[in-house]
Amino acid sequence: MANNSPKYIILLGAPGAGKGTQATILREQLGLAHVSSGDLFRENVAQQTPLGVLAKTYMDKGELVPDDVTIQMVMERIARPDCARGVVFDGFPRTQAQAQALDVALAREQKHIGAVLLIQVRDEILLERLTARWSCPVCGAVYNRLTNPPRVAGQCDKDASALTQREDDKPDTVRRRLDVYRQQTAPLIEYYRGKGLVRQVDGERTIEQVTAAVIQIAQTL
Repeated sequence: MANNSPKYIILLGAPGAGKGTQATILREQLGLAHVSSGDLFRENVAQQTPLGVLAKTYMDKGELVPDDVTIQMVMERIARPDCARGVVFDGFPRTQAQAQALDVALAREQKHIGAVLLIQVRDEILLERLTARWSCPVCGAVYNRLTNPPRVAGQCDKDASALTQREDDKPDTVRRRLDVYRQQTAPLIEYYRGKGLVRQVDGERTIEQVTAAVIQIAQTL
């Protein structure tokens, strides 16, 4: 890396863009901690931490957890020893308000976001990736039409049952998920563009090529 100070990187990209894969690689190759807001909520609720108990009161009512509670969880998480070299944020922040609150919280500790990696993939390719998963309703075997197809199309290798698709993986549902992502994330991208932090990465290349681009950016911080 360019220097020894901790690096704080945000990964942005639509569902299916490969954020999780790249976050794992950054953790393994550069020693950065992978911090996901979903994981944080589950951990705090399961351990019944004060923040988890507070968050659950909102979740149980079907309400969004307030940003200040989420930010407190994030700041507590990045203070742990495994975050000494830096953090890759995945799935957080989700809104401009969260981004602004995170900037303020980091600034109090003389920290800042170093880069926002925007993994870009066209919708038609995302749709193909996200609708490729099928599973067997009998034995639970999971197949991917692109990377791990069954020997006979539409049929389980193990028991010949007809494969089914989860509601989340059906084309209409995937299109709605992508629409929601665009609506929610567009202001966030513009916020970070205004700060000169957005670095675009072509997510349609091979995993290895995307990784090389991501690592190169991270190492310059």
